[in-house]
Amino acid sequence: MAILTKDEAHALLKKVLSYSKADECEVNLSGTDSANIRYARNAVSTSGKVTQSQLVVASAYGKKQGVATINEFDDASLEKVVRRSEELAQLAPENPEFVSFLGPQTYAESVTYVESTASITPKLRSDLVAQSLEVAKNAKAVAAGFLEDNTGFSALMNTKGLFAYNTSTNTNFSVTVRTEDGKGSGYATRGYNDITKLDTKKATQIATEKAVKSANAKAIEPGKYTVILEPAAVAVLLENLFFRLDARQADEGRSFLSKAGGGTRLGEKLMDERVNIYSDPLNPELPTNTWNGDGRPQEKTTWVEKGVIKNLTYSRYWAQKKGVKAVPGPDAAIMEGGTKSIEELIAGTKKGVLVTRLWYIRDVDPQSVLLTGLTRDGTFYIENGKIQYPIKNFRFNESPIIMLNNLEELGKVERTVSVESNNNYLLPPLKVRDFTFSSLSDAV
Repeated sequence: MAILTKDEAHALLKKVLSYSKADECEVNLSGTDSANIRYARNAVSTSGKVTQSQLVVASAYGKKQGVATINEFDDASLEKVVRRSEELAQLAPENPEFVSFLGPQTYAESVTYVESTASITPKLRSDLVAQSLEVAKNAKAVAAGFLEDNTGFSALMNTKGLFAYNTSTNTNFSVTVRTEDGKGSGYATRGYNDITKLDTKKATQIATEKAVKSANAKAIEPGKYTVILEPAAVAVLLENLFFRLDARQADEGRSFLSKAGGGTRLGEKLMDERVNIYSDPLNPELPTNTWNGDGRPQEKTTWVEKGVIKNLTYSRYWAQKKGVKAVPGPDAAIMEGGTKSIEELIAGTKKGVLVTRLWYIRDVDPQSVLLTGLTRDGTFYIENGKIQYPIKNFRFNESPIIMLNNLEELGKVERTVSVESNNNYLLPPLKVRDFTFSSLSDAV
């Protein structure tokens, strides 16, 4: 199925709802055209394009609900999927937490679609990869990377009169560069809604420079160090906060936002006063959908202000139970930063460690958000404001809550991509004291 216009999606969803016999019915429709090039050992290994579409029908009788999915869109198939969802609803037990579907909502016009990305050609895609490969080859290094772009749409309609529609574009690029002997490794990642902002050559130059400089790393003792975390490293730590702001978990004592003895830490100062985190679907550098999956409007929301927890996310059921506004979780997050570049942060550091990125992140203690993982692709020892030499990778044990209380400086904000979730964020590099490295890792 091609990317449907707003009118085309409206007509199709209206037809689906015309088949409904349930008390309530809601239909989600989505489609994506995505293409990619993957390369390794300085040569393209695969490329392709995938078109996907899906229709999800939810039918409800009282508090009994059934859901059915299909990717065929002829009239017989559309009626069949509605009937199937109704059959499942009749068989289902009552859900005590079922909340009736939303009525009509008002949404801001999203800014997630960029024509230059939607109209990308195979030649442009291959040219971008060729520029990356040229950098690695000229440096006698070995590159592996992935370039992906997609154009998509989503639409939602129900029998209560709600209708929502959005189109979006996105491109993500990542590259790992190794020295020929495999002793040095560097990495860079970029993500944009607008393909014209993507400079694969510059990103690969950064990764290549890190690879060359990180060869023959020395081992230093684990312990607590002042660290400079590049945005890609910051992302995999802080997203463990962004998506754990759930009010129900806090109320039920299952969260770092739970108080001993009951209640939540909403309104408490938990971090350095320079920490300000918010989401904004209309941010020009990081736009997202203006409505979430159940049809609630996505609005600019402050989550942390001057270190204070200002808002929690609420499902519609939990909000109804608590008598508060049902606040959806963010699709992306933005953290305010400072004015210094990474180079300037390094220049102001007497002793410390520069971390390119972190990976293999796992929970140690969800209630304190204690995480563990590994550094990789360029870890360097800093002394007297200069990078002195590459160092072997570490395993770390750290909580982003503690980390955000140990802030020394925040750098310039930039858009980055999380290697763990593939989500995009606007984040600064962070200079943090007493970051805990628990052991060495021989991995490059």
